[in-house]
Amino acid sequence: MEAFSDGVLAIIITIMVLEMKVPHGADLTALRPLLPVFFSYVLSFIYLGIYWNNHHHMLHTVQQVSGAILWANLHLLFWLSLFPFVTGWMGENHFAVMPTALYGVVLLMAAVAYWILQQAIIARHGRESLLATAVGRDLKGKISPVLYIIAIFSAFVAPWVAGTLYVLVAALWLVPDQRIERALAGGKGQMP
Repeated sequence: MEAFSDGVLAIIITIMVLEMKVPHGADLTALRPLLPVFFSYVLSFIYLGIYWNNHHHMLHTVQQVSGAILWANLHLLFWLSLFPFVTGWMGENHFAVMPTALYGVVLLMAAVAYWILQQAIIARHGRESLLATAVGRDLKGKISPVLYIIAIFSAFVAPWVAGTLYVLVAALWLVPDQRIERALAGGKGQMP
């Protein structure tokens, strides 16, 4: 499951970078129209890196994989696979209202899908499992969807506010979630 997920994420990142078009000019001013595209790419690349990093750590708590875990993982990968589309649409349209709002919807659904995967793993391994203990109250996991919802609605008023909130959530998660890593290092569980 981890190898498959890693492969899908690598393909998603490759598709995103291939969507960036090479400018026809040979000077730096030719890059100016590409700045919104590049910014949306960087933001999405960071988000995918965050998901990959935290997904990797979370899967080290898994001792048994069930059908529910596999389907929850595919659900997450589905939403992550939409990143190239919404990234390109938002960047190409210079953070216009609808592309910026839809970008937030995909971010929100990916966060929900990650939570569902996390819950499926906890359901399989129990409330006293390494993952359940490490996640605890999961304050960042609860704040992020709220900020995404605010960003989605703010995109209809001021898309730059939505973009700022997307950057803020990424900044919250930029440092990998250390809870699972600490729990694994503390001997509370075994790495598979």
